[in-house]
Amino acid sequence: MKSTSSSTCEPRQLSKSLLHQLNSYALAATAAGVTSLALVQPAEARIVYTPAHVKILPPQRFDSTIVLIDLNHDGIDDFFLSNFFGGSAPNSYAFLNARPEKVGNRVLEKKGAASALPAGVRVQFHNSSSNGFMAGYRIGGSEFTGQWANGGKGVKDRYLGLRFIVKGQIHFGWVRLNVTFKNGEFSGLLTGYAYETIPNKPIITGRTKESEEDGGQFSPTSRVALTREPATLGLLAMGSSGLTIWRRE
Repeated sequence: MKSTSSSTCEPRQLSKSLLHQLNSYALAATAAGVTSLALVQPAEARIVYTPAHVKILPPQRFDSTIVLIDLNHDGIDDFFLSNFFGGSAPNSYAFLNARPEKVGNRVLEKKGAASALPAGVRVQFHNSSSNGFMAGYRIGGSEFTGQWANGGKGVKDRYLGLRFIVKGQIHFGWVRLNVTFKNGEFSGLLTGYAYETIPNKPIITGRTKESEEDGGQFSPTSRVALTREPATLGLLAMGSSGLTIWRRE
């Protein structure tokens, strides 16, 4: 009986030990499962807004001033603004352009020229190419073209609608600008820009944070560089898109 009792008790003790281990494994597995679920939850929608005060200087003849824009602050420039003046009288030209710096990046356009959007416009588009032409002036004929030129009056607090690629995914953003024209040249001021952190989610021009129901946050950081580059054939050719716009009109 003792041996039977002893042999009977031993499996019971092993069962308790095994049960304890199984419980431990179950708890660990449950915790791991909860962690995995947490990792795949949707990211919180958030607009990242960057206040700025960067001048777009008027260039010298046969020269361009360049403003670089890194929308998401990853150290890689997404777009650049190019302000060019060149040519010889009576065929001198002035051009203002917004150019993508990376393949797949786009500027919202209408009839081949960048749109000068007011505040409150929904930005979500998928045009396959981007001219980037904003404004042009032909001195010989005193002709202006492009919404940003506004017949030589310029614009204030207007927006570029932007689409750019981050880690293979599409994001939308905007850049707010003032543009002026004087003495045959364009100049301007970049006053802020923003982008939506959720891929493929539209952004509203002028909006600097999510609406209250979205629970957005305000997070200002910046990386805007201003440089002057010597004239090159490549920079001179950048104005050719403006001539195409004139021909269309």
